[in-house]
Amino acid sequence: MSKQLRVFASATVANVSCGFDVLGFAIDQPGDEITVRMREEPGVVIKSITGDEGRLPLDPEKNTAGVSIKKYLEHIGFDRGVEIELYKGIPIGSGLGSSATSAVAGVFGVNALLGKPLKREELLPFAREGERVASGTAHADNIAPSLLGGFTLIRSYDPLDVVKLKTPAQLYCSVVLPELEVQTKMAREILQDQIPLDKAVVQWGNLAGFIAGLTTSDYDLLGRSLQDVIIEPERSKLIPGFEAVKQAALAAGALGCGISGSGPSLFALTIDKKTAGKVGEAMKTAFLRKQIRSKVYISGINQQGPVILS
Repeated sequence: MSKQLRVFASATVANVSCGFDVLGFAIDQPGDEITVRMREEPGVVIKSITGDEGRLPLDPEKNTAGVSIKKYLEHIGFDRGVEIELYKGIPIGSGLGSSATSAVAGVFGVNALLGKPLKREELLPFAREGERVASGTAHADNIAPSLLGGFTLIRSYDPLDVVKLKTPAQLYCSVVLPELEVQTKMAREILQDQIPLDKAVVQWGNLAGFIAGLTTSDYDLLGRSLQDVIIEPERSKLIPGFEAVKQAALAAGALGCGISGSGPSLFALTIDKKTAGKVGEAMKTAFLRKQIRSKVYISGINQQGPVILS
């Protein structure tokens, strides 16, 4: 049993246009780092948080990583405590699973610190409790890919049933993070409570088509399926220049483009790294035309999930 570990967990793209609250995938960068160490006294202590501009609480009852670790320790009946130091590499309110990544890094790190008494997939319920603190809902479309890697589908929330999906080897992602912030709670509040049946049918078809495209490496089908007729029309109103950025991505060769999570980050999928670079720059330029600066991340689909750094 180790006394201290440092863990990196990566950002995620959730919803993926056609899969609101059920579909997501992991990317390589950005990510959060957490150091976890054993302490004799029971409980969870958050020693420090950096990279968050002082916005996140040190109180473990109000912190996504703290809550997740606390629930985990209670479950396994651990009679000592844990101290953590968190470095936020993912901006808060970016739409890249910031709260989920901290929770995943925390429970993954502590489980490794204690000799892995639980399997990786068994950590999902504890990480979800961190999401409940962050947004009021224990959704798992960021948690699952950050923890398991790759593309994941939440087939059911009650009981939780997560399916890891096959991913075409050449698939790449461009993520553009504009200097904007969209709070998850706000992005959920603007959504309609009911959906017209005709739009639901379109969305079901797109989700099924996208999963079929993943499993068969059918890039044309992936592109045709990356359409959101329910959530994107509402949330795009919170992102200035959204339509221009999306069209720039498609013109540069993207299979499709949409909002990452609740935004304001936008993602685009491509069939190779070179195209992903062109698409990312085209999206950045489109935002700049609206006087909005942004940062670009180019990544394959991260298949490994969290990693122990030291």
